[in-house]
Amino acid sequence: MNLFDVYPLYPITPVKALDCIITDDKGIEYLDLYSGHGVISIGHSQPEYVAKVSAQLAQLSFYSNAIQNPLQVELAERLGQMSGYTDYNLFLCSSGAEANENALKMASFHTQKSRIISFENAFHGRTSAAVATTDNKKIVAPINAQQVVTFLPLNQIELVEAELAKGDVAGVIIEPIQGVGGLDMGTTGFFQALEKACKAHDVVLILDEVQSGFGRSGKFFAHQFHDIQPDIICMAKGMGNGFPIGGILIAPHFKASYGLLGTTFGGSHLACAASIAVLDIIEKQHLMENAQKVEAYFMEAIKIIPEIIKVKGRGLMLGVEFDFDVNDLRKKMIIEKHIFTGGSSNKNLLRILPPLTITTAAIDTFIKALQESLAELK
Repeated sequence: MNLFDVYPLYPITPVKALDCIITDDKGIEYLDLYSGHGVISIGHSQPEYVAKVSAQLAQLSFYSNAIQNPLQVELAERLGQMSGYTDYNLFLCSSGAEANENALKMASFHTQKSRIISFENAFHGRTSAAVATTDNKKIVAPINAQQVVTFLPLNQIELVEAELAKGDVAGVIIEPIQGVGGLDMGTTGFFQALEKACKAHDVVLILDEVQSGFGRSGKFFAHQFHDIQPDIICMAKGMGNGFPIGGILIAPHFKASYGLLGTTFGGSHLACAASIAVLDIIEKQHLMENAQKVEAYFMEAIKIIPEIIKVKGRGLMLGVEFDFDVNDLRKKMIIEKHIFTGGSSNKNLLRILPPLTITTAAIDTFIKALQESLAELK
């Protein structure tokens, strides 16, 4: 049997990793400035994380949500404390797409409506409703296209208000910082007006923090830069440092009922142990503060490269934009300079999503390699 060929693969086979360094089967070390799509939040093979997950694996890794699981309660309490959302409720699942699916479902249950507002260049996942709210027709199958979704440009609140006034919108879903779409962001004014408009029309505001959450922006959630409180917040990626876990934080005005939402693997003992370890290490090692510090250093240091036309994003969710397609540059950085970066739907942009433990010395290594690569490609 062969693997279903849906991923273009680099000729690299990682076999181990520690903090921000990945080692392949030939013994070559790579600086990881991508974290596997922003998943590795506290560094690869972090010792305290490994110990906590290993200890839980030796005790009980999984049982269904039909029994008491104190680790879920502990995770909810820690999340509330660190995020500031102590009065919200937590539903756990296994991925970002599943988190967004459940958020959209909750919006539809709550309003008894079905149309969703999403935004141009949005990416919310590859499952049923999540992919329908993703602005990429290539990955939307006919069965997904049955969903009723309206895509609007960012930062044009009058267009959003006109759609909400039609009275058939269940929810608005938005990334505080676009990931796959290329690090574009709404302004604070736009987000605050969006929150106000959603409340005025009884529309559910969903913030997709799957990539930007868990400290990556320098705050626990990136929308907290805008002083807003959404109805539902979606999380995954950095939540488990590589262990599959996702979840949604649900405002207290949503009513729960038995069977409303459900999952087999979500909130397992092992998943909760992984996420609690992540929270502990983010707090203990001051990793949100590190994200802010390294961002400030990056923004200043990168100015020495004249080919860059813009740096987008916040914290350690950054995009370096050029006026040319960066495909060859990214390949060169990986294959020759041994540095992982990411791409996006904006073909002129390198995505920088390192572990939150990254140092300014590693940023210097990246900038030197970037300078060399640009010179060699001329």
